[in-house]
Amino acid sequence: MKLLYLSRADVEALDVSMGQVIDAVEAGFKLKGEGKTQMPPKTAIHPRGDGTFLHAMPAYIGGDMDLATLKWVGGADDNHKLGLPTISGLIVVNDPDTMFPLAIMDCIWVTAMRTGAANAVAMKYLGPPDAQQVAVLGCGVQGRSNLVAMAAHYPNIKRCRAWDPNADALSKYVGEMGERVGFEVEPVDSPESAVRGSDVIVTAGLSPRDPEPYIPFEWLEPGAMAAPVDYNGSWMQDALQGVDKLVVDDHAQMDYYRNKGYFANTPRPCADLGEVVAGLKPGRERDDEITMSMCMGIAVDDCVTAGILYKAARERAVGTELPL
Repeated sequence: MKLLYLSRADVEALDVSMGQVIDAVEAGFKLKGEGKTQMPPKTAIHPRGDGTFLHAMPAYIGGDMDLATLKWVGGADDNHKLGLPTISGLIVVNDPDTMFPLAIMDCIWVTAMRTGAANAVAMKYLGPPDAQQVAVLGCGVQGRSNLVAMAAHYPNIKRCRAWDPNADALSKYVGEMGERVGFEVEPVDSPESAVRGSDVIVTAGLSPRDPEPYIPFEWLEPGAMAAPVDYNGSWMQDALQGVDKLVVDDHAQMDYYRNKGYFANTPRPCADLGEVVAGLKPGRERDDEITMSMCMGIAVDDCVTAGILYKAARERAVGTELPL
């Protein structure tokens, strides 16, 4: 009995596109909305307090996918001081019949890509039909993957306005991402300059329990969409209350975090994204509707993304066979 090990280099070498991940994540949300998935909320430990976490994230996807996975993912805010990425971890892929592990793979690429892909799915159902100017606030890994996802979903983007409190991070982002996405990435000196006039706004900063939000509702244009990756860390209460629709990726996960002290001033969402994708609840209904999709990152997204990587690795004989 053997299982397949895929290092981060192996995963990246498979060259799975953002478009492929978006399609898989959308299919996963549809199955979730139809009740064909199993996914308890994240289970967390914090060995060094709120600046660190380890999450266990199991999921089962039914339908044609028929796959079970577990992501064991960690993060530490001070990893950059050691020259390490903030996020690290592994995904275990299991056979849903025998329950035996089939593969273990690095999760850094998966976590970045599936989060951007989930927001792109949300943009399809909740965002404006065409976006020409977008904004990214927070120029780390998620700021990058979300811009790639927006570029995949919106072919007519002309400009991204980017902001980060760290000038070096902003400069690197502008230099790297403009060439990568093929449209102008413009650095701006304030959050307001990024948000005003933008069709879609992604915030990708930290997600503290007691946030210090800085984006008010008045900066949002009619028809705009907010897509926070950082929970409610960037958005003031009047913005959270003022949007016409607030959708999350999973009700139970939001409730879990409410019980931990997060989302204190955040209203109840009108739907989760699976319900919208499955047609059970409406997405955008008017051109001037202001929407917000708060994707916290769920195990279903990891499961479907790991599934396409595992299939591609088997087809292309990538990875290392290990004895179980």
